[in-house]
Amino acid sequence: MSAAPSGEPATVGENVIAERRLNMIEAINEALDIMLTRDPDVVIMGEDVGYFGGVFRATANLQAKHGKNRVFDTPISECGIIGAAVGMGAYGLRPVPEIQFADYIYPGLDQLISEAARLRYRSAGDYIAPLTVRSPFGGGIFGGQTHSQSPEALFTHVAGLKTVIPATPHDAKGLLISAIEDNDPVIFFEPKRIYNGPFSGFYDKPVEPWKKHPDSVVPEGYYKIPLGKARTVREGEQLTVLAYGTMVHVAEAVCTAKGVDAEILDLRTLVPLDIKAIETSVEKTGRCLIVHEATRTSGFGAELSALVTERCFYHLEAPVERVTGFDTPYPHSLEWAYFPGPVRIGEAIDKLLKD
Repeated sequence: MSAAPSGEPATVGENVIAERRLNMIEAINEALDIMLTRDPDVVIMGEDVGYFGGVFRATANLQAKHGKNRVFDTPISECGIIGAAVGMGAYGLRPVPEIQFADYIYPGLDQLISEAARLRYRSAGDYIAPLTVRSPFGGGIFGGQTHSQSPEALFTHVAGLKTVIPATPHDAKGLLISAIEDNDPVIFFEPKRIYNGPFSGFYDKPVEPWKKHPDSVVPEGYYKIPLGKARTVREGEQLTVLAYGTMVHVAEAVCTAKGVDAEILDLRTLVPLDIKAIETSVEKTGRCLIVHEATRTSGFGAELSALVTERCFYHLEAPVERVTGFDTPYPHSLEWAYFPGPVRIGEAIDKLLKD
């Protein structure tokens, strides 16, 4: 079976598989359920993922269906969760540990960097660490400095780790299945601001549920979206926007509101990166805007800017622009000043298009 483009039916031979509209939590839950059913080596572990079904309900009902040996709760020890998952993977299991919030993943960094990312290399391929670490990340929910961080750049810097960030329910399911089946360790960050609906960045407007969005159409059953393949959200001629997660929807809303003919790429996976799609788009438009929520200094946008400059320098009509979070802890009282929103993205677009 092949994965269908977002919003189009998936097919097996001549048969069209039924589709439903799901939010991102439901899509992730379905992907986990499918993989638990298909592969007896898949296990899910983490804080409150079992009986309670996760703080965001992403693992709801999975323990009741698949049993306590397949979906189980752990102590509050991120280092222990990741370390145990590395050992499980080395002995043939395919663990999917959840870190309840990305802000709490740091105690597990030693196990991820020194063990999971190195195991295949250190053992000359005798052992692998096929774990997929799921974790909600990002702000926009008034979580303050301890429940809003975007640490993706820490992991893209580590050789041996893959980093995946979906922006739609359709992609969340297909990418998660691909991540679980991958034999390398994958960090699967879930943008919690868009768990229940896309976010335009206009925080004073009513929330829109996923069920009204075309990318909430999720095929039933098993399908995969390959890692390392970006999605063209919309085609355009004036500039290229590179974004991932929540920022895909914010950038699209701003470009639509301003009437800008922008080509928007949803990167989907930061490592591996679809550099060919980026090159093709920037060479066509001659201008590039990078948007991410993480802090600016050494954020993944800096790597993207360097790559675009190195590979597309003679096609650029203006310097690459970045709109990011600030180099401060995520503020609770000034959430929307920190969050890359319509004002700052709009100003960057105006600067890029200025004659």
